[in-house]
Amino acid sequence: MKLISIISLSLASLTLTASQVSFANENQRRIDVDSTVVTEHKARINGERFSYTATTGTQPVWDDKGDAVATLQYTYYERDKVDDRTKRPLLISFNGGPGSASVWMHLAYTGPRVLKIDDEGYPIQPYGVKDNPYSVLDVADIVYVNPVNTGYSRVLENEKGELPSKDAQQKMFFGVNADIKYLAEWLNTFVNRTERWRSPKFLIGESYGTTRVSGLAHELQNRQWMYINGVVLVSPTDIGIKRDGPVKAANRLPYFAATAWYHKALSPALQAKDLDELLPEVEDFTINKLIPAIAKGGFIGDEEKRAIIKQMALYAGVSEKFVAQNNLDIPTNFFWKELLRERGQTLGRLDSRYLGMDKRDAGESPDYWAELTSWLHSFTPAINHYLRNELNYKTDVKYNLFGNVHPWDRSKNNTGENLRLAMAQNPYLNVLVQAGYYDGATNYFDAKYTMWQLDPSSKMRDRLSFKGYRSGHMMYLRHADLESSNNDLREFMLNALPKEGESAKY
Repeated sequence: MKLISIISLSLASLTLTASQVSFANENQRRIDVDSTVVTEHKARINGERFSYTATTGTQPVWDDKGDAVATLQYTYYERDKVDDRTKRPLLISFNGGPGSASVWMHLAYTGPRVLKIDDEGYPIQPYGVKDNPYSVLDVADIVYVNPVNTGYSRVLENEKGELPSKDAQQKMFFGVNADIKYLAEWLNTFVNRTERWRSPKFLIGESYGTTRVSGLAHELQNRQWMYINGVVLVSPTDIGIKRDGPVKAANRLPYFAATAWYHKALSPALQAKDLDELLPEVEDFTINKLIPAIAKGGFIGDEEKRAIIKQMALYAGVSEKFVAQNNLDIPTNFFWKELLRERGQTLGRLDSRYLGMDKRDAGESPDYWAELTSWLHSFTPAINHYLRNELNYKTDVKYNLFGNVHPWDRSKNNTGENLRLAMAQNPYLNVLVQAGYYDGATNYFDAKYTMWQLDPSSKMRDRLSFKGYRSGHMMYLRHADLESSNNDLREFMLNALPKEGESAKY
């Protein structure tokens, strides 16, 4: 690894030498407003060996007056010796929260280096990173962006040394639409600086990041005139497409069934089926029987109710009494506590393969989230070590895996409709949905339902696709799914590129 250059610009346009910048970075608690550190690396990905360049730095967010009001930290990977970068995709990556750094997909999914974890995603000491042979860097350059208050990204003080008020910060940064607006402006600057206007561009977001990239697709096209080739929704959450009432309650059942199957908590007959055989059966029951039954509420017939309760209990791996007591609407926190109660174990929320242990077996929800504890165990030391020691970006500023972005304004969330409109406006734009079967926070059947409702006209259904994996929210933590999810993403991007001479028209 070789340090090529370090550039740091202050608001007063001070010029510092490379050694002065490194020293300043290491001995202050304020991040540089505009900086880059460039390093060279080699990788073997998808069977091909090549070199690449990593740029880690900060880039300002400007207000309407042209003043820097925040700075965002990012990491940008470019494959070297590319003859024509206008044909090479740029993948723009965000995580979610809101308030989560872009560390999860960076160090565990698409990046060239990933966590040292076991094949199921559990921490291994000593902590660190290793090569990712499945990264999509072979076919696309990648930038990981940290929104305000995540990673090293921060709100900036004004000329008086004062931070904006909390109300002012919320209006600028902390809400569905504010977030999309300033990030679109920031991306315009980034694309200008990296000279990627002519490159195909893809947005990928995980969890709340799916809300972000759904809105960005429309904002970039309609405010920045930057057209996108694809949007990837990883473990999608709320993009303004409602899943209330009977749909909300019923859509949990396929996830319950998948989780019960994983923990061998189903009847012998159901347990003997493969997951790929079981889930379509549960989905069919959910759509055609369970949603109508719940919609009838207290006026459902006794015989029909008994039949529904019995089938729900079989699929969810719980007792009929438990289903009846919850009026066919089983809260997820109850399920995480109930399924393995007799074994004295609880389930993880974001990935229900993970197990916890509570002080009491009684109760309605787990004492803690086993999966998040495990992830923080391995991600925190890895990202801090990686940025400082491999990418040579050194600062005393704390790296926020989770930053303070609350209260978050969730009003006027039309991101799903805006994504549909962006697709209608842009014949090149395709969408891929990726979800883990054992994710209890943003369950995979909700993801399917959202995709189905995204374009009720069905005119664009051939541009929408879904991929499911035998893991949870971060499906890529399981080694087998790290390979398959990257392959699916690689195939999606390559297939979304227009053929030579193909026009964007209907």
